[in-house]
Amino acid sequence: MALTAYETKPVYPPELEAAASPTAAAAEYIYSEALDDKYKDNSARPYLPKSFRDNDMTLRFKKLHPSFMAEVSRVDLRTVHDEPTLQALRTAMTDFGVLVFHDQHFSYDEQIEFAQRMDGTLHSKTSSSVLSKNRFGNEALTDISNVGQDGNILEAADRRRMNGISNRIWHTDASFEEPAGRYSMLYARNIPPVRADTEFADMRAAYDALGADTKAIIEDLHAYHSIVYSRHTMGFDFSPEESAKLPGATHPLVRKFADSNRKSLYLASHAAHITEWPVPEGRLLLKDLIEHATRREFLYSHEWSLGDLVIWDNRTTMHRARPFDDKAYKRELTRVTTLDLPLAMSQP
Repeated sequence: MALTAYETKPVYPPELEAAASPTAAAAEYIYSEALDDKYKDNSARPYLPKSFRDNDMTLRFKKLHPSFMAEVSRVDLRTVHDEPTLQALRTAMTDFGVLVFHDQHFSYDEQIEFAQRMDGTLHSKTSSSVLSKNRFGNEALTDISNVGQDGNILEAADRRRMNGISNRIWHTDASFEEPAGRYSMLYARNIPPVRADTEFADMRAAYDALGADTKAIIEDLHAYHSIVYSRHTMGFDFSPEESAKLPGATHPLVRKFADSNRKSLYLASHAAHITEWPVPEGRLLLKDLIEHATRREFLYSHEWSLGDLVIWDNRTTMHRARPFDDKAYKRELTRVTTLDLPLAMSQP
C-alpha cells in the first residue's frame, strides 16, 4: 500500500483525535476514500506523523502555494510500477494540479515509460514535429531546448528557436488537439547557470474567483484552439503544408471534473476565438479571462534544478517559460504529454 501525506497544518480529523496511539489501521483509515472526500480542502487535510509510517512507500506532499502546487518527497520514479503508488500520484494531481519531484535520473526511454504507466497514451502531434525530425527518435519525447542535432545552440533566426520561444506566452499543452493534453511531464537534463523558470497559473482558483455573472456568461461557451494562430500572433508562421498538419480543436471554456467536484477555466494563447460569438468580442473575452487568470495570487514560479521532473495538469493550469539569454546558455529539457482519455482506454 502506498500511503500519502499532506504536509500542511498538523490537523487530525475528529475520528482520530481520541486515539491514544496511532496504529497501522488508523493510518490506512486516514487515507481512505471516505476521508479523502471529507477533507477536500487541503488546508484541513490531515498529515502523516512519523509514528504512522510503516514499511511501505510513503509519499509526502508539501504545498508550495496556498491553492495549488506541491513538492513530493524523495522517490525514484523509475522504480514506481505498482498501481497503489501510481494512483496516489494521480490523486495528488487532482488535489494540487502540479507536482515537483527532485533528483530524478531518467533516460529518454525511462521518461516515456513512466509517463505511460502514470497516464497512458502519449501526445506526439507537436508543433516541433512538423518543423524537423526529433533528435531523440520519438516524437512523444518533445525537445524543449535551444539546442540542435549537433548539440550546439540554435542560431537566433532558426525556425525551431522562433517556434520554441513562443512558449514564453501563457498556454496549456496540446489544447490544439482532440483529445487534448492531460498531464505534461517536463524533465531537466541540462540547465543554464542563470534562472530560466517555468511559471504556472492555477485555473481552478481563477475560476472560483470570477463573479457569478461572468460564470453564467461563460458556462456553455467553447473556444477554438490553434497553435498556428498563437504562433502567428508572435510573428512566427507555419507553411501551408505545416499548418495542414496542425488543424486545431474546439474545447469548452469551462472544464468540469467529477473527481474533484470543481470547475476550471480552460484557456491558452492557442485559443483563437469563441465559437458562439463574433471573433472580436470572443477575443476580447479571452484576453480579459487570461488577464484575470494570471493575477499574482494565482501564480507560482518554479526555479529549475538539474534532475527535476515537474508534472502538471493541462486541464487545470496554464504555464509559460520565463526569459533567459538563450543565445548564450544551453537549456535542455524533455517533455512527455499524455492525452485526455479514460485511463483504462489509454493504457498502452
